[in-house]
Amino acid sequence: MAEADQHKEGHTKEGQAGSPPEGDAPSEEELRAQLEEEIRKVRVEDVVLQSAVSILNLAARRIAKDDERDVAQAKVGIDAARALTELVTEEARPQLRQAVSELQLLYAKHAGEEEDEGGAEDESAEKDAPEEKKGDSPLWTPGS
Repeated sequence: MAEADQHKEGHTKEGQAGSPPEGDAPSEEELRAQLEEEIRKVRVEDVVLQSAVSILNLAARRIAKDDERDVAQAKVGIDAARALTELVTEEARPQLRQAVSELQLLYAKHAGEEEDEGGAEDESAEKDAPEEKKGDSPLWTPGS
């Protein structure tokens, strides 16, 4: 009889160990319901803002990291984030505009460096025609 009791206890313990305690792991259906509830709460403006921030982060990386530098890609990112600025909430606009402005300055610095690396031909052309170059700034400005 003691053996039967031990077997019963072992079986009960195994059964408890094999099944998750209540509230620990939600079922697939519960997870879907939670996901649906979260999606209902999401606002498009929030997704637009998150997208703009992601684009700015990638553009900054394309400027700042020497081994990934691609100022053309950075400019696309700046243009995209600037275009999205008007689509976010009014509260988020100043911060997004500030980030775009800072990235534009970083872009101008590195775009100018790439022009300087162009070689002696560019230098001699600048010396010969300084008036032509005065209006051409590597600074990207809205609408250009």
